[in-house]
Amino acid sequence: MNILKTNEDGYEFWLRYRAITDPKRLQLYQEQYSSISYSSSHDVIHTAAKELAFGLASMLGKKVPIAKGVVHSGNILLMDSEQVSEGLSSGRVSTLAEGGYVIYTTEIDSHHVTVIQGKGATGVLYGVFKLLSMIQTDKDMSNLEIVDSPVNKLRMVNMWDNPRGDVERGYAGDSILYENDELRNTPERFVDFARMMSSTGINGIAINNVNTSVSGLTGWKLLSTDGLRDMAVPLANIFRKHGITTFLSVDFASPMIDGLGPLETANPADPEVIEWWCEKANEIYSLIPDFGGFVVKADSEGQPGPYSYGCNHAHGANLLANALKSHGGHVFWRAFVYGHSETDRAAQPYEQFMELEGQFADNVILQVKNGPMDFQVREPVSPLLGAMAKTNQMLEFQITQEYTGFDTHLCYLIPMWKEVLNFDTFAKGEGSTVEKVISGELFGHPISGIAAVHNIGRSRNWTGHYMAQANSYGFGRLAWNPKLSAEEITDEWVKMSFGSDPEVVDTISRVLLNSWRTYEDYTCPMGVGFMCHGNHYDPSPEIRAKNYHKANASGVGYDRSSSTGSNYVGQYFSPNREAYNSPELCPEELLLFMHHLPYTHKLKNGTTLIQHIYNSRYNGLSRLESAVSDWRDLVGKIDHERHQHVIDKLNKQFEHAIVWRDSIYNYFLKLSGIPDKIDRA
Repeated sequence: MNILKTNEDGYEFWLRYRAITDPKRLQLYQEQYSSISYSSSHDVIHTAAKELAFGLASMLGKKVPIAKGVVHSGNILLMDSEQVSEGLSSGRVSTLAEGGYVIYTTEIDSHHVTVIQGKGATGVLYGVFKLLSMIQTDKDMSNLEIVDSPVNKLRMVNMWDNPRGDVERGYAGDSILYENDELRNTPERFVDFARMMSSTGINGIAINNVNTSVSGLTGWKLLSTDGLRDMAVPLANIFRKHGITTFLSVDFASPMIDGLGPLETANPADPEVIEWWCEKANEIYSLIPDFGGFVVKADSEGQPGPYSYGCNHAHGANLLANALKSHGGHVFWRAFVYGHSETDRAAQPYEQFMELEGQFADNVILQVKNGPMDFQVREPVSPLLGAMAKTNQMLEFQITQEYTGFDTHLCYLIPMWKEVLNFDTFAKGEGSTVEKVISGELFGHPISGIAAVHNIGRSRNWTGHYMAQANSYGFGRLAWNPKLSAEEITDEWVKMSFGSDPEVVDTISRVLLNSWRTYEDYTCPMGVGFMCHGNHYDPSPEIRAKNYHKANASGVGYDRSSSTGSNYVGQYFSPNREAYNSPELCPEELLLFMHHLPYTHKLKNGTTLIQHIYNSRYNGLSRLESAVSDWRDLVGKIDHERHQHVIDKLNKQFEHAIVWRDSIYNYFLKLSGIPDKIDRA
């Protein structure tokens, strides 16, 4: 079992590599892993060897030397698929996706060795992290035969960091990357950030905020010659060594910005605009040869876009795609758009993009939020996912907890994300899950994947709430393999972060796995969403009624049915369409997202809607109270500093949850006018 320091501050993420104290295991590992060999000059394999040596030395209590070309018993051989050594071949990895790896034990000239062989250099690095995690989590290391490969080609995080130093929707402190429009002088922290991402298989990062045109923001400076040279290039050089490709969020109106371009238009049909973007792409690739491409938010929430010129999203995206194409770059065009019509906000992304099906360039990927609204604690899966068979699509999650309690509330998002990935769109009949859409499997798309808005900040523990690290870890693991269960991912993170004591693992896993539903219960009932204040944190249901939850004296919920509502339900394939259209068939967790119903409406369990709203508030508080009690019981079983940090957060959460509970049920009881019909037992 890994020992715990007396105090820990969370800086090491799950890469803690604590010393093994079990004498038998320690002796076995010291014999089995006594040296590291590699023959490649690739920077990523050098990174892998360095990480392996560091991790093993920390856990085994002795230095593990790195040598080139030496083979003896206890040797770990690091090889990519281009290398062939005596007694070994590349056949084991030839069928894997890029970044895949195999780990196996074998005999070479009577020497017992362990081989980590990757499909490319990044595969070796991922294999190293896998081996280290197995040692951390007390796995059986004898006779290894592990084959693993990423399901999604693109596994990306979006940083909403602004070069001036703040982070939009960042709750863990200011930017770890920038300060006062300059790169921070913290290269060691950049490396540790890269290690964290790489350890879960992340292979792409957009290094600045998608909102580049809001007054006062200076994200556009990264696209300037000085910004590229002084900020983007140093970061790309660090991330590249960890198998991570760098992307930039760009302003569609960049050719018009003073300091970037001298043009008076950003019209995608203008020859000078086309030339400007091509020249800018050439400049970027001259500085960052492996640059990944652009992330773009256009014609949404005040951001400029092609609509200003009578053009559509395909025109805008294809302009940038053409500039990047010869370099192998891609455009991630965000589908989060609304405000261009008076129709139901949830329906607008589908309405705007479906008419453009088949018009996007083959290096454009539509980046679609998991739901049609805005990262709510509960909303249906976006009907765009799976609807555009001719268009590359990428799923977007939000790790940072914009609507799920900031850095105060514990809200473990992996179970929610699993529900999204497992959702059957029926786009090509039964079994057309979101997982298959974004992997490219369903429609044969070669470019697809999954992205998420990160929750990283300058806080010493990186995420503000220590337990929020589990969301960072879980996203990377799901992006690598969406088939992993929430329970498997949770078990990995807990053991790597707190050790393998069964009571500790069971308690922390239970607290995590219950937390999403707990938060949902005391905040937003049955998919209504947006019960919050404009700060997205405090409850304020009254200000959101008109455009969102439609609560009034007769009932609550947004009527999106085909007969009397917005017909949003018509954007789904059958049988989802029919299920959502019927109050009797609609999943009850989404009932009020799809229907406006009277407070006396009977649910499947026989309780009225208003009674459910009352009950669920108290059920959420009861489970949260149990979580606080469970965590208190861990005193002395985990290190004091992290234990106290989490209990302090849980206590603040409980206080704020009471505010949510009282605000929501009092609001509905007052509206309904039937408080005497509520069973308060």
